[in-house]
Amino acid sequence: MEIRRIWFDKRYLYGEDAEGRVYRQSLLWYPALASASPEQKLAYKTGFEGFHWPDLGVDVSFESFVYEDAVPTPLQAFFLAHKEINISGFASVAGIHPNLIRDYVNGFKHPSPQRTLEIQEAVRKLGRLYSQVEFLPDSNPGGSC
Repeated sequence: MEIRRIWFDKRYLYGEDAEGRVYRQSLLWYPALASASPEQKLAYKTGFEGFHWPDLGVDVSFESFVYEDAVPTPLQAFFLAHKEINISGFASVAGIHPNLIRDYVNGFKHPSPQRTLEIQEAVRKLGRLYSQVEFLPDSNPGGSC
């Protein structure tokens, strides 16, 4: 399969093949493209296997447009959008092996509905913990740290 034309919106990279079929991929898979300027997005080269953005160090294969997971699951989208969450630390809170969480995020494995609920509850638990944080003003200005 060969993609003949590509374009972007805020969330997706679109591709059209020779027969006029349109495919899309989430830009969550390609953070450098997601944050690129319009000029940078247009600065790609087409090769035998796909597209390459030399200045961004991004490659997108033609084949990837037909992947089953071209659009991340809600669980994948959450972790892809929140790179500030350390998977190992989160796994400890969730009581799940970190490699298993990574496999879920990368699409190598798919969590059961029950496991998905466990992960969701761990995210909410962290949210409750974070919402209770208070940084009180220093009661001893000019004092030692």
